[in-house]
Amino acid sequence: MSSEEITFLPRIAEEKKKLGNEQYKAKNYQSALKFYSDAISLCPDSSTYYGNRAATYMMMSNYTNALNDARTAVRLDPNFEKAYVRIAKCCVAKGDIIGIEQAIKKIEELDPQSNAVEGEKQTLQQLRQLEQTIQNNYDSKYYRNVVYYLDAAIKLAPACYRYRLLKAECLAFLGRCDEAVDIAISVIKLDSTSADAIYVRGLCFYYTDNLEKGIKHFELALQLDPDHKKAKEMRTKSKTLKDMKEKGNVLFKSGRYREAQTIYTDALKIDELNKEINSKLLYNRALVNSKIGNTRDAIVDCTNVLDINAQYLKALLLRARCHNDIEKYEESVSDYEAALQLQKTPEIKKLLRDAKFALKKSKRKDYYKILGIPRNASDDEIKKAYRKKALVHHPDRHANSSLDERKEQELKFKEVGEAYAILSDPRKKVRYDNDQDIEDQEQPDFDPNQMFRHFFQFSGGPSGASFGFEF
Repeated sequence: MSSEEITFLPRIAEEKKKLGNEQYKAKNYQSALKFYSDAISLCPDSSTYYGNRAATYMMMSNYTNALNDARTAVRLDPNFEKAYVRIAKCCVAKGDIIGIEQAIKKIEELDPQSNAVEGEKQTLQQLRQLEQTIQNNYDSKYYRNVVYYLDAAIKLAPACYRYRLLKAECLAFLGRCDEAVDIAISVIKLDSTSADAIYVRGLCFYYTDNLEKGIKHFELALQLDPDHKKAKEMRTKSKTLKDMKEKGNVLFKSGRYREAQTIYTDALKIDELNKEINSKLLYNRALVNSKIGNTRDAIVDCTNVLDINAQYLKALLLRARCHNDIEKYEESVSDYEAALQLQKTPEIKKLLRDAKFALKKSKRKDYYKILGIPRNASDDEIKKAYRKKALVHHPDRHANSSLDERKEQELKFKEVGEAYAILSDPRKKVRYDNDQDIEDQEQPDFDPNQMFRHFFQFSGGPSGASFGFEF
């Protein structure tokens, strides 16, 4: 380089710096950046130019480049206090506690009376406390609390990828995968080699029941960082869960229900936070339980599925059927009504009609049971049964009993009369046997005492006596 160039280039560089300063003051940071970069290319050994460009990057929230320039500035001039201040500020923004401590220590060595980083000292203390609180809550799996305290930390350190990705991880644990994905992708766009961001992306696939893609992302994270402990754990967990889920399904399809039940139960223990997969495992186990006669357990499993996802139609329909099987008809109707709200199909409408019919039928009196006879009883057996039951429950027989006992026997006497009124009438009996009376719920209009007198008048009273008999 000629002597002319040696004196000429610094002058040009200074002109560039002045133009950069003007643009910086006018808040035209992109233009300022260009002028400072021009100055640096002309005089690459000037700590001032790097310091100015670092300040510009900071105003543009590009703390990574700002930190690089500030560190270059102090390498060129180890006594450049203002550059150390910028290092401290950048480290705060990036959540680098060790970097903040080192910069503050250097500033105090250069000027023990300096108060240039008083704010950063306070922020350093806040970040230390927050990180301890965050770690304690993370270890205790209080992920909502972790997110809350991370939000406070991110306000102090907006460029800290570590905080943002830890928040994304906890959001995934909480089932808020859409939010977690947005954070992970935003970091990957800035740093495609971030193992933590790729791990979080895999976590989101895992928690939305895309185990294959989850495993691929965990493996990619391990390629970038072979010692990534969380990615290792999640890869193992994902593969185990995938294998057990597939094995359970094969056993179910082959009719080996009890073995499938064991596999599904073991799979449910792997990760209680994976609600998406667990809801499917619970539904599959409910199906198995319904197949092997564990109807009440099937209902419990379906209820747990619906606690996770109230829109899980298959679980709602299965629970409705199971409720019907154990004669909980009102619950069955309620479930079918909820299912119809989710999907208005002819099949579900028919199931609801049938459930309502079963409910009405369940509320109808069982006249055969009241008389203590089978449904195929002959007319003679019906008469004999009525004679026996009517004599047992006749009010006169209980005249000396307590008031409550008399009322109870009167009610039974009336029910026996109702039963006989229906089953002794061929037309009414056919309607009853064919469930044709359920919709109108026809009630016999009769006087049980008159029926009793009529019956014994024509069939012969007890011991051939008139109605005023003795018991």
